[in-house]
Amino acid sequence: QEQLVESGGGLVKPGESLKLSCAASGFATDNYHMTWYRQTPGKERDLVASISPNGVAHYVDSVKGRFTISRDNAKNTVFLQMNSLNPEDTAVYFCNAYTKNTWGREYSYWGQGTHVTVSS
Repeated sequence: QEQLVESGGGLVKPGESLKLSCAASGFATDNYHMTWYRQTPGKERDLVASISPNGVAHYVDSVKGRFTISRDNAKNTVFLQMNSLNPEDTAVYFCNAYTKNTWGREYSYWGQGTHVTVSS
């Protein structure tokens, strides 16, 4: 069964760092776009960072220069290194894996989320 499990969230102070992990099982992530989203209560889930199968990364403007997304296909894992955290980064962070095969069939999997709280 295909599954994504996020980990690494927690409570940190402003200016500190966290590294989130998203481990996939039941499928190989090599051909998947891997994306981190975040969501706060009452708001939509917003894209934070994504990385293509060949390693090209994109970031939302608010995290550029602070967050780094990376992937280790051998370990079926994607990471989000978050530095210089501020209270506006507080959210539940979700991992998504997405691909479309040569016949146009789409596959998308979500993790259960990991909580990140930035507070003094």
